[in-house]
Amino acid sequence: MYTTQMDAAKKGIITEQMRLVAREENLEPELLRQLVASGKVAIPANRHHTSLSPKGVGEKLRTKINVNLGVSKDCYDMELELEKAKKAIELKAEAIMDLSCYGKTREFRRKLIEIAPVMIGTVPMYDAIGMLDKDLKDITVDEFFSVVERHAEDGVDFMTIHCGMNRKTAERVKNNKRLTNIVSRGGSILFAWMELNNQENPFYEYYDRLLDICEKYDVTISLGDACRPGSINDSTDAAQIEELITLGELTKRAWARNVQVMIEGPGHMALNEIAANMQLEKKLCHGAPFYVLGPLVTDIAPGYDHITSAIGGAIAAANGADFLCYVTPAEHLRLPTLDDVKEGIIAARIAAHAGDIAKGIPGAREWDNQMSAARADVDFPRMIELSIDPEKATQYRKESKPECEDTCTMCGKMCPMKNMKKILHGEDLSIL
Repeated sequence: MYTTQMDAAKKGIITEQMRLVAREENLEPELLRQLVASGKVAIPANRHHTSLSPKGVGEKLRTKINVNLGVSKDCYDMELELEKAKKAIELKAEAIMDLSCYGKTREFRRKLIEIAPVMIGTVPMYDAIGMLDKDLKDITVDEFFSVVERHAEDGVDFMTIHCGMNRKTAERVKNNKRLTNIVSRGGSILFAWMELNNQENPFYEYYDRLLDICEKYDVTISLGDACRPGSINDSTDAAQIEELITLGELTKRAWARNVQVMIEGPGHMALNEIAANMQLEKKLCHGAPFYVLGPLVTDIAPGYDHITSAIGGAIAAANGADFLCYVTPAEHLRLPTLDDVKEGIIAARIAAHAGDIAKGIPGAREWDNQMSAARADVDFPRMIELSIDPEKATQYRKESKPECEDTCTMCGKMCPMKNMKKILHGEDLSIL
């Protein structure tokens, strides 16, 4: 018998989840077992999530993407959020995080877990105030942990818990002025609770209690980065690195209890800092899978932050990031619409795939080579079939009809693909 995927791996057991992930990733099951045992791969799979099609996150695996959604007080529409979840599944996201922070969060969470074959994550801290119906200052340590246990019972596969925001890190924040302070919602709530009550972060002080819950349900801890930079000015500062060192220590403690871990990272970050930050996380956190939000490489593009995020995400993935959290065009502005969600997913998938090509994931280039062959053959139906977004490719093709069906309205009869194909086959060529 075993308690978690990591426990099984350490005991030499290849679980059904490992077999499925190994098959999908074209890895030998034994190699995957070793990676899970060492903590370099996590397979988030709560034993209560019966509809799950397991995925692996970490070394030697494809870069995965996560989609954030959930209801808020200003936009309370559970049916719309479920539509976003269905769209995320349709568009091949590997994970969905329910960030609901108002109303019947449990009803929504349970429905999501029931229908979703993808990994489900949550941030229990978001749910605490609404679920407990108390002012933040009055929430007790026991009540915080009761929220975590409820999420685990419901079948959540991974939880973001800001365990590294301890009082020492909080002092770093206060003593090293930032432009954007703490931008993590969960991190800022914990910081406020600590300040209001003059107490240590309960998830740091009673970390073993958290591990008890995670081990019981096989929940993967996504160690949250409360001090992730919210501007390129604040990246790689004292508070961020202080917290990262603490997360590395907490990682080893979790592994000793056979609890799987992912590490969350920046944030906003200039291009020239991304590679070093990926290497720093892998070193300080002992090769644990790295889950990044972006990073957004410039702060000036509200309405286009799916692009600033995809640029950073591709560089991060190429340099070792394992899991990208999508960012939509609505980031910093509003709750995303269904169209925003789609734009964010496609941008993140492009970034993840570009990163996989750069880090040599087996089979990553095959898709691109098939597309290039279709272009060389001027085979538009095949190009559309291979597109990351066939719906948009079809729409663009229909909106602008060429004179000749085997060209497009950009080049027409001057199409180099068509003309090279003819010349190399010894055919006559007329471009008049």
